[in-house]
Amino acid sequence: MQTKTKIIVAGIGGVGGYFGGLLAKHYADNKHVAINFLARGQHLIEIQKNGLKIIQGKHEIIAKPNIATDNPSEIGIADLIMICTKSYDIETVAHQLRPCIGQNTVILPLLNGVDSKQILQTIYPENIVLDGCVYIVSRLKEAGAIENSGNIQTLYFGLDNFVNEKILLFETIFKQAGIEATLALNISTIIWEKYIFLSPTATATCYFDKCIGEILTDVECLNTIKLLIDEVSKVAKAKGIFISEDIVEKTLLKLNSLPYETTSSMHSDYKNKKAKTELQTLTGYVLTEGAKHNVSTPTFSKLMAALDKK
Repeated sequence: MQTKTKIIVAGIGGVGGYFGGLLAKHYADNKHVAINFLARGQHLIEIQKNGLKIIQGKHEIIAKPNIATDNPSEIGIADLIMICTKSYDIETVAHQLRPCIGQNTVILPLLNGVDSKQILQTIYPENIVLDGCVYIVSRLKEAGAIENSGNIQTLYFGLDNFVNEKILLFETIFKQAGIEATLALNISTIIWEKYIFLSPTATATCYFDKCIGEILTDVECLNTIKLLIDEVSKVAKAKGIFISEDIVEKTLLKLNSLPYETTSSMHSDYKNKKAKTELQTLTGYVLTEGAKHNVSTPTFSKLMAALDKK
């Protein structure tokens, strides 16, 4: 008798809400797959009452998970846990999820940054922790509603040069739910190329207090973001990560493909004067790793010093 594959999506914001919503919608009342949400506050109350609304252009769906709760013990041991919180909450959430983690539980972080796997593997050394990243422009519009306003919504996950039946099953589960998911055997390259895109974008949008369109059309801002891309690329190469030779051009093409008014989630947090931001994950980490590998990062240093005072 086949047991259900139990999946938990922890953090139902822009990333977890969109991908978790697609999963919950597709696998509602499914005999083989159960999708559960770990959420909190008014957002959780709305999901429990009315389901999670996913808005994409003029298209809307309502997704109802198997269980939506703020108490992991209500869900129990999971086969896969997708952690989609902010990077500064990763350790807190990882410990909170302990009642859901058995010896065969696989953990997939879908957070900004490149050190999530390392952090989670330290906490759960016996479990398989995958690497993962997403390209998506989505946000929590209001309690109970996620809006995807971009033209790209892709998910990459896996481990370098490793795969097993369980990981292949997760890829099938994602794809059957309509998720543009790729199981990648070169995931370290993929997450670092995403980081080379995200780190300069987050740092520059916060420093200049401008959206991406404004940065790309301002000579000083554009030159600064090119310097940031170059510096973080050199850090990646010093760490032994294989990245494309034309990474600067590739990254600028990604930026130019975004809607003019797009900004980074870190910039949104700065504008909303959030108590916590991802500054250490997206800017400070480059300085730390640069110093460790003797790579000069003067532009990051200058912008980090200014952002630290904001």
